[in-house]
Amino acid sequence: MSQTSKIFEADDGLPASEVGVWACEKHDYLSRYLNISRKARQKFLSGRAKSATFVDLFCGSGRARIRNTNEWVDGSAVAAWKISRKGEAPFSTVYISDIDPTLRSACAERLRRLGAPVVELEGDAVAAAKQYVQAVNEYGLNFAFIDPFSLGTLSFEIIQTLSQLKRIDMLIHFSKMDHQRNLGLNLTSEKSDFDALVPGWRDRIDQNRPMPDVRRQIFELWRDMVAEVGLDPSLDVKLITGSRNQHLYWLLIVAKHQLALKFWKEATANEAQGNFFGSLL
Repeated sequence: MSQTSKIFEADDGLPASEVGVWACEKHDYLSRYLNISRKARQKFLSGRAKSATFVDLFCGSGRARIRNTNEWVDGSAVAAWKISRKGEAPFSTVYISDIDPTLRSACAERLRRLGAPVVELEGDAVAAAKQYVQAVNEYGLNFAFIDPFSLGTLSFEIIQTLSQLKRIDMLIHFSKMDHQRNLGLNLTSEKSDFDALVPGWRDRIDQNRPMPDVRRQIFELWRDMVAEVGLDPSLDVKLITGSRNQHLYWLLIVAKHQLALKFWKEATANEAQGNFFGSLL
């Protein structure tokens, strides 16, 4: 996940930025999923397609320092490559994108140092998604990590574009904090984060309902739109919290195949998820 912030030299001599401690938990769930799904990936690596790709549309620098500590951690793309290689099912290509070219280039170099077959995609996440769809093998297996730094950058066009692929699973970060904190502003502003997130939302929800109902309507509309483009959003949602137990965001799988939902359920097993729609209130 990238956001315009102070960039400094990391412990490996390349540019990096800071993240909250919760990033470790997020990357742990990403790694759990990729490890559990490794056998499915192996089949495509040895099949006629010989293609099982990973794309990180908000990759950042590939390494970060935990805020207020001296601890260094891998970024999502680096963590994904390492776990795929460890499980003997390394991605055939790792695609990365970030609006900040300095961070994207640093991530690419870190991946190259690890032997990863990395390809950089230029532009914002919407443009990068279009490049990715054009580049991959149509018979391959594809996985996207969509980790935007705000709800407004989770453009539905990204999901719509990726849905063109025959086999695509996505792990998505949906910001609960933004959804709660900025709801009033998004409902009243001429330009709203919802315009990109759920295009046409003004004609499809009842804004006169109580705020908890409106929040629920927005998320349900997003889920409905995901389903309309041929994807299935998982009901197994992992809530990521901050250092003061504040609710930050949800992680959920959106997939073309039910097997991906099964893998995600296994990756989040024995975790107290709570009632998802209750957590919207």
